[in-house]
Amino acid sequence: MAQAHILLGAGAEQAAPVVRRITPADLVDALRRGWDDFAAMPTHALFICAIYPLIGIVLAGLTMGFAVLPLLFPLAAGFALIGPIAAIGLYELSRRREAGASVTAADALRALHAPSTDAIAALGLLLLVLFVIWVAAARAIYIDNFGYAAPVSAGAFIHDVLLTPAGWSLILLGNGVGFLFAVVALSISVVSFPLLLDRDVGAVVALTTSVRVVLANPLAMALWGLIVAALLVIGSLPLFIGLAVVLPVLGHATWHLYRKAVAADPNPRPDYGPPTRDGRRYAADFPAVLWPWFKEDR
Repeated sequence: MAQAHILLGAGAEQAAPVVRRITPADLVDALRRGWDDFAAMPTHALFICAIYPLIGIVLAGLTMGFAVLPLLFPLAAGFALIGPIAAIGLYELSRRREAGASVTAADALRALHAPSTDAIAALGLLLLVLFVIWVAAARAIYIDNFGYAAPVSAGAFIHDVLLTPAGWSLILLGNGVGFLFAVVALSISVVSFPLLLDRDVGAVVALTTSVRVVLANPLAMALWGLIVAALLVIGSLPLFIGLAVVLPVLGHATWHLYRKAVAADPNPRPDYGPPTRDGRRYAADFPAVLWPWFKEDR
């Protein structure tokens, strides 16, 4: 029964979410609303996303010292594949702000108490598997063109990639395969995670609804994919620092894109959150009680 709930949600008899047609103007408005959310909650967004530029910097440093230099670009590009997982807390902040509720940093963690948490985890695992396969494919493409030998230096690697036939083949084939992975990731995740936060529909319904949105709006979704890719490239230069702004803005914007692409639930479910307590402190609360600003308002 637990597996059925993960896949199908509260009940298989519920109607499938209604998918809408959207236009490029809707994408612009979603980005504008995403920026508004970020501007209204910058501390909260950075609280969630500041770790990603740090990961990028550490990743670059490790790469320069080890034989994984050829994987630096595939790993950085992989942010686009696993980004929807990282943005769960941002969707929750936008959801609460849209509803007119008060928003604190702790509210990003309310997503952990959503009825669809197991389905979110299942789809997140699927994206992680896709990411691992992409990195393995990128490594295979590099080996096919340059063999198993590690680059002598970063400068030599850049020279080989940009100024040799093997490098041109690597760029063309690598970007072509990466494009296919990006299309798959976009199709299964563009609205699935916001949908699971909003409704208890299960992983299968969320995934198929996301695919239906892409099929109903191929041009708009292709443009959205290009926008995401361009902003991630901009945010990655230099040293991934710009991702501290790009990631939260895209995360908030994705929630508003979901609202435009999927009709509102005619029977919205009650709000969710952590279990209520009687006001007393318990030993199990330690060390959370040391940070009272993370406690729910009573």
